Amino acid sequence: MAADTRTAEVIDNFTFLDDWEDRFRYLIDLGRKLPPMDAALKTEETKVRGCTSQVWIVDTVAPGSPPILHFQADSDAHIVKGLIAVLLSIYDGRSPAEILAVDIKSAIGELGFAEHLSPNRANGLFSMVERIRQLAAKEAAGCAET
Repeated sequence: MAADTRTAEVIDNFTFLDDWEDRFRYLIDLGRKLPPMDAALKTEETKVRGCTSQVWIVDTVAPGSPPILHFQADSDAHIVKGLIAVLLSIYDGRSPAEILAVDIKSAIGELGFAEHLSPNRANGLFSMVERIRQLAAKEAAGCAET
């Protein structure tokens, strides 16, 4: 499945780096490469709850059968922006069903994030995942109605 290929690629990119200092530098570098998010999109409605840092995630839907979701996101913290970049590399450009099928807990375990992120950052990461999954579930429900 495509989700497995993308997720495997992300895991490979991280496991190529031996120590966590290098992995954190890579994470920060990924965050720096995120496209800027329009300030008008940074609203209470798009803000992710459960994150210590400020995080916003917005989706746009490309029509089709099935529709494809694209995400924009930003944070005020460098490492969190990197985590966003990792999530977007896994989730962006997929159908709602593909997004909901990703075994992200397993991927996060393989990436080693659970052991190397502070508890607050790990909770924030799962809050970001939940926000993406909610947006996909909302779109999936909308598809089922039509």
